[in-house]
Amino acid sequence: MEKLARSNYYDSDQPRRVFVSEIANLRRYRGLLRLLVQRDLTVRYKRSMLGVWWTLLNPLLTVAVMWAVFSTIFRFEIPGGVPYVVYVLSGVMLITFFSQGVVASGSSIVGSAGTLSKVYVPAEVFAVAPALAALVNFAINIVLLLAVQLIAGVGIPVTVLLAPVPLLFLAMFVAGLGMVVASLAVAYRDVLDIVGVLLTLAMYATPGFYPVTIVPDRILPLIYINPLYSYLEVFRGLVYGDSFAPGWMWAVMILTSLVALLGGAWTFSRSWRRLAVLV
Repeated sequence: MEKLARSNYYDSDQPRRVFVSEIANLRRYRGLLRLLVQRDLTVRYKRSMLGVWWTLLNPLLTVAVMWAVFSTIFRFEIPGGVPYVVYVLSGVMLITFFSQGVVASGSSIVGSAGTLSKVYVPAEVFAVAPALAALVNFAINIVLLLAVQLIAGVGIPVTVLLAPVPLLFLAMFVAGLGMVVASLAVAYRDVLDIVGVLLTLAMYATPGFYPVTIVPDRILPLIYINPLYSYLEVFRGLVYGDSFAPGWMWAVMILTSLVALLGGAWTFSRSWRRLAVLV
């Protein structure tokens, strides 16, 4: 009986091994994780007339505004002759995935304080669920992107079959950063406001709606050290570029995702007892 009790209940006082404990908890509570992902996908558009259709309409409306402004006023050319609507849609989708995932994951512990203070479940499940929900939204939007490519005459290269690879690494990056932000936000609520400002800066520092060719040479190093730029270029190269991004971009993508995920797991392992008291 004692063994059964230990296997069915989560004990926050048990020693934690960095990353190993987090992965084990996600696997053990995968049913709860699935329910939280479903909740995040449905609650967002609850009581709206169009419901989940907003998942497709939001990026389309954003692209329409940017296309009207940047393609008619600034009139810059996209390298490779890619239609601007395809270029900007891919950028908006990826940057939105990143921003929404980090914000939702970062505020997950604070938002679930009532539940976590009453039910003994690992907090990392609540922090990772928003990143997975954002990944599902992105997967839905890929269908939209491919449809727009066909309409614009770009075509769909065979390399699109590898598109899930950068998306999985980006999900790891988002989950890791989200866990770090979630840990800090419990103790310092203004962290979420600071993160919001930083995400806005990251959006403009990533060539999502403008080509990198218009960036002055003195600013290019800032673009190159932005991890999102590597994720975006790897994704674009596979989805419509029919080519692979340079090797250093793949290296940046893989390295930053692993560092972020391990850093998030380490933060949770070191701070969970303190977070349990603060929550």
